[in-house]
Amino acid sequence: MAEYTSSSITIEAAPADVMAVIADFARYPDWTGEVKEAEVLATDDKGRAEQVRLVMDAGAIKDDQTLAYTWTGENEVSWTLVKSQMLRSLDGSYILKPAGPGATEVTYQLTVDVKIPMLGMIKRKAEKVIIDRALAGLKKRVESK
Repeated sequence: MAEYTSSSITIEAAPADVMAVIADFARYPDWTGEVKEAEVLATDDKGRAEQVRLVMDAGAIKDDQTLAYTWTGENEVSWTLVKSQMLRSLDGSYILKPAGPGATEVTYQLTVDVKIPMLGMIKRKAEKVIIDRALAGLKKRVESK
């Protein structure tokens, strides 16, 4: 990823528990807010999603997109855009690191390029809002289990 926006949060759960929530795409509409539908289109030999279709509704921006996922070990997943109505590109990742007993530091990196012209400063602010909202939702979902 070239220029990306990044943020981190500590979640009071083991990395495996955090990754289990991240990997459970069918439940994304329950906790992400913007994801209205999630459908796993293909899985790898371990049963992890390789392609996922997401129907997004973030107010002014509505999109139907397909993302390709790459799993690196047990504590990292990244994705890239396969197709979208609104986006030219989208690359992101979750990187999990143990942060003491029963805690995980989750770093979310994201870069988005929309098909409509947008100032870089506004684009990065939007990326930051998406990241912060996703991390807060992830923390709430994991810690409520």
